[in-house]
Amino acid sequence: MNIEMIRAAATRLAGHARRTPLLSSPFLDDIAGRRVWIKPECLQHTGSFKFRGAWSAVSALSEAARARGVIAFSSGNHAQGVALAARSHGTQAVIIMPQDAPRVKIENTKALGAEVVLYDRANGEDRDAIGDELSAARGLTLIKPYDDPEVIAGQGTTGLEIAQQAAEKGISKADVIVCCGGGGFSSGIALALEADAPQLRVRPAEPQGYDDVARSLASGRIERNKSLAGSLCDAIVTPQPGVLTFPILKRLAGPGLVVSEKDAMRAMALAFNRLKIVAEPGGAVALAAALFHGAEIGGEDVIVTISGGNVDRDVFQRALDMEHEDFRQDRGDAA
Repeated sequence: MNIEMIRAAATRLAGHARRTPLLSSPFLDDIAGRRVWIKPECLQHTGSFKFRGAWSAVSALSEAARARGVIAFSSGNHAQGVALAARSHGTQAVIIMPQDAPRVKIENTKALGAEVVLYDRANGEDRDAIGDELSAARGLTLIKPYDDPEVIAGQGTTGLEIAQQAAEKGISKADVIVCCGGGGFSSGIALALEADAPQLRVRPAEPQGYDDVARSLASGRIERNKSLAGSLCDAIVTPQPGVLTFPILKRLAGPGLVVSEKDAMRAMALAFNRLKIVAEPGGAVALAAALFHGAEIGGEDVIVTISGGNVDRDVFQRALDMEHEDFRQDRGDAA
């Protein structure tokens, strides 16, 4: 992995990916006690940053490989990114998804033209065995969700944009908090910032109980999560940091930040009410860290990603209801 791969990915993505803005709100600044700048990748095609890495990987394939089709494992956001990238390149995508993935993500992946194969994650069905069988039978190319050089390069284009936008706003030094699963997004951004804005430091953010990257950074070796199911932050729940991503983060990232599901849900509601954008739980953990874990962050400015907005309606409603109830309790008029 190097900056040249990220710049090449940016060239291939030009005219295809959206250049998402850097947003702010004085209300969020007041909560955080510093200026908070939000990079809303929930506004990206397919509702998450994953489109960048998917397009980068599919566009980098040889014509022969691309013609045979691609395969991916995903609980939803990578699935949709690969499905759209494959369709746009005129090829087929097969996506292996856990049957307990959010319904909106399964349906959207199908709507984008992918063949969806569901597996029973909760009871230990082996997705790798399913993928190996399908890949061998059809000659499909596997596009990994994070531990793939071209995927990391595509995600790193977000970091190129952050560096440019921060400079435009006069931000020379800040923590950049990134929603983190396997580390493709955070490691790609870290590499881009190392080259273009070395005073901006990546800080991975994760949900409690699924904080393998934070624990790995603290111990200096790859740590695994005990569970892979049961979190509302499904978009960023992975077994462990990637073989490619962890060395990058170990070298470039600051300490990880860990937030509760409740704080992620509160951040979702605040993003909607103050910025008018929709975040999913896993996509809101970086904002939650900035708003509710300020003692662990330094400086006058902090930059955060909202990595995705693909949330089931009932979960989103729960977040809005939770914030409304907190407001009532703060006023002292709860029933």
